[in-house]
Amino acid sequence: MAKVLAYMTAGSVEDAKRLGRALLEERLCACVNILPGMTSLYHWQDTVAEDREVVVIAKTRAELFDRLVERVDALHGYSVPCVLELPVGRGHPEFLAWLERETA
Repeated sequence: MAKVLAYMTAGSVEDAKRLGRALLEERLCACVNILPGMTSLYHWQDTVAEDREVVVIAKTRAELFDRLVERVDALHGYSVPCVLELPVGRGHPEFLAWLERETA
């Protein structure tokens, strides 16, 4: 089964932890990495905006991605949350097997 990384952003470490815990508790991913301290520049409402954000990376199976996006939509504070699917080509076989077990 194909594995993917779900790349997301959150407005704070607390929001990222809340989101990550929910995704883990619902077995929509096997692991969440939270990387604070990112500066984002982006177009929003006809202007260029700048904000501090937190990167959230969830390791999951491709077939769970749509459900993961639905949960992020329901839990996230942003009206348009960033959730991107990044395919995983290869990985450590035992790690990939662990990911599979934890999201079963």
